[in-house]
Amino acid sequence: MSGQGNSQDSKARPGQRRMAQWTRDYARLPGIPDEYIGPDGAPRAAWARFFDAFAALSPVDIERRFASADRHLREAGVTYRAPGETADRLWPLSHLPLIIDEADWQQLTTGIAQRAQLFESILRDLYGEGRLVTEGAVPAAAIAGSNEYLRAVCGVKPPGGRHLHFYAADVGRGPDGRWWVLNDRTQAPSGAGYALENRLVLSRAFSNLYKSMNVERVAPFFEAFRDSLRASADRDEPRIGLLTPGAFSETYFEHATLARYLGFLLVEGDDLAVSGDRIHIRTVAGLKRLDVLLRRVDSNFLDPLELDASSQLGVPGLIDVVRKGGVVVANMPGSGVLEARALLGFLPSLCRRLLGETLIMPHIATWWCGQKSAREEVLSRLEDFAIEGAYGRAVPGFSSHGPVLAGELPPDERDRLRQAITDRGIDYVGQELVRLSTTPVWEQGRITPRPFVLRVFAAATPQGWTIMPGGFCRIADQPDARAVSMGDGARAADVWVVSDKAVSTSTLLPAAETVRIRRIAGVVPSRAADNLFWLGRYLERAEATLRLIRVLGTSTRDPANGAPTALHSVERIQRILVSWGATSQTTRSNPARVIAEALQSEEKFGSALSLVRSVQRTASSLRERLSPDAWQVITEMVERLALQVDDDDSVVSAAELTLQELASLAGLAQENMNRAAGWRFLDMGRRAERAINTVRFARQFAYDEAGEDDLDALLTLVDCQITYRSRYLVGPALAPVRDLAVLDPYNPRSVAFQVATLNDHIAALPSLKEHGLIERPQRLAVALQATLTTGEAATLDVTTLFALEQALLNLADAIGQHYFPHGPHASRPEKLTGLA
Repeated sequence: MSGQGNSQDSKARPGQRRMAQWTRDYARLPGIPDEYIGPDGAPRAAWARFFDAFAALSPVDIERRFASADRHLREAGVTYRAPGETADRLWPLSHLPLIIDEADWQQLTTGIAQRAQLFESILRDLYGEGRLVTEGAVPAAAIAGSNEYLRAVCGVKPPGGRHLHFYAADVGRGPDGRWWVLNDRTQAPSGAGYALENRLVLSRAFSNLYKSMNVERVAPFFEAFRDSLRASADRDEPRIGLLTPGAFSETYFEHATLARYLGFLLVEGDDLAVSGDRIHIRTVAGLKRLDVLLRRVDSNFLDPLELDASSQLGVPGLIDVVRKGGVVVANMPGSGVLEARALLGFLPSLCRRLLGETLIMPHIATWWCGQKSAREEVLSRLEDFAIEGAYGRAVPGFSSHGPVLAGELPPDERDRLRQAITDRGIDYVGQELVRLSTTPVWEQGRITPRPFVLRVFAAATPQGWTIMPGGFCRIADQPDARAVSMGDGARAADVWVVSDKAVSTSTLLPAAETVRIRRIAGVVPSRAADNLFWLGRYLERAEATLRLIRVLGTSTRDPANGAPTALHSVERIQRILVSWGATSQTTRSNPARVIAEALQSEEKFGSALSLVRSVQRTASSLRERLSPDAWQVITEMVERLALQVDDDDSVVSAAELTLQELASLAGLAQENMNRAAGWRFLDMGRRAERAINTVRFARQFAYDEAGEDDLDALLTLVDCQITYRSRYLVGPALAPVRDLAVLDPYNPRSVAFQVATLNDHIAALPSLKEHGLIERPQRLAVALQATLTTGEAATLDVTTLFALEQALLNLADAIGQHYFPHGPHASRPEKLTGLA
């Protein structure tokens, strides 16, 4: 027994020593609550349990798990954008979670549920009877001053029976250790999708630790929210869409994540159309009825007819459909009015009036300067307040998007602020200066405290409000931060609500016995089909450019290419690269510069780097439809071509490796994508672009006087060298090469093969017109196929090839105009299909 005890002690000592080393300098900031160190100065029980298990891991194992988490984020392309930026940033995830014990969490959830119900009651009155204003419970200016108060929906009964379906609150611990509300989010709360991704990453990196801590699962929350939205519709199997501003939104990744996880369609405003009293999705199979719209677009941009006329994000006529009960919108337009800080001071009395209860969770002490007494209080000790906008995130008259700390302003700026509050106090609130509570983070092998804000999510269900057991935590980079923004060097953290007993391991997936067999994935919005089509075209265009670079790079390294005919082929390749926008005219005298510029130029829209970035940009609009493997390959291509190369060999090597990655991506699509409409449009894009490029190559290298070097270059560019050699025992000859590259229906690289495949795809797609006649894309494809079937190699001169190229370009344009109705001259689908 003694020996066993000594053995256990020896195992514990390394972990204890590591923990002592990690926390040697860890200390609570004066007067600031900390999540790890409790009020009594001792570690909180949940954190002590976590660090005991964490310290048992070896340093090598810890670093390996950290690296695994970082690699997943990079390979999965988890990104965000800071406000005002156009480039994506990699998601900055803290390697340690925020840990909250079950009892503490229960107190928090009770207050959040009450607050959500209070806001629903306020919205019902503001857009209904309006008694709160008429009876003086809330000043009219506190409501009407907000541009989120929408008169267009006053008196409108919300379809589905409620205004607020999803609510979030930013919270932190106050000086007394209780949770305080910092901000309310009732417009279109963000962060739940990132919280889901945080959980996925950290639970995989520390799977055993995650299980042993009995972390509450978040799947039941999302399941309840999804089922609630379904129940709000007026038919049994509703179609639900998540409305996003688009791929340039700061949080587009989250929109795609939620849509994929919840099984919703990811749609943009241009995907939707009003027909009758309903909203429909424009799909490649016609118009499909949409029953519920989970919006991530602010209210004022939802309908350019009745709200902001300049909006290109919304749906003309949407508000009228809501008015007529034709679609459930979550949250109801106008719900963002409750984010106005002018209302905060009235919430305690409103809670007593509407719910008959005392407000459980306090918020930061707030004085709305639209009231004389509050304004005088703020002005009397201005230096003690943080000044915020009463109705938005900006402070009127100041460039800061966060609070203005009056005590830190220069005297002239402080006087300007004082005058602004005096002149128009309605636009300002004064808030008590607060210091955020802290949580442990891992920095350079140590544990250190950093300020954090926790966003807690609530979803309305028929049984009441349910709270996500976890949330979205933002951790500041500086120890004295008063606010946390993801654009200011902050990081995110998973939130573990831990229990002393085993927790349910439920999942969002349905039980096996309840799954209905389904062989078609669902509808494809026209915008998604458009992006898939262009994704295919960009992929094929990048491949063609890389093949040109490889041939040119190989030619410049081969001494045998000093012959005039070989030099002539090199000149033609350079001419193509210039015409495609891959390189400039001025570099043509230096082939080495040509291939380097064509591979990596940041400025040239046709360079291989620019094209794979176009692939990445287009693919980012299809995040909910692409597998992690596909996204990883795309990311690796971009990273590879962004690495600076030093010589011709490196250029050719980079081109060859990227061609291999393009081939693997094509294989993923061929082997893994369902043969539904989405796959067809991706493949149609590739086929159309490949046919166009092959004809262009044939024009340059299979002209009537072409020599062996020209024909050999063409066979290499269209990847037909092996096929040609296996058929013909002679060197490249004009007629056989033309036939193989253009007319051969059995060659998967020929123009004829691409057109035949395009024809098959178009024939398999549904008709969008009622007349029953063959539609323009198929008419053009059939005519092209007939031309190629009856064509002869001897007649394929440059003029004929040019006419063939124009016909292919017309076919590609016809596909776009017919199936992707976004332009002023595009055709519109007439059929209303799938309405039942």
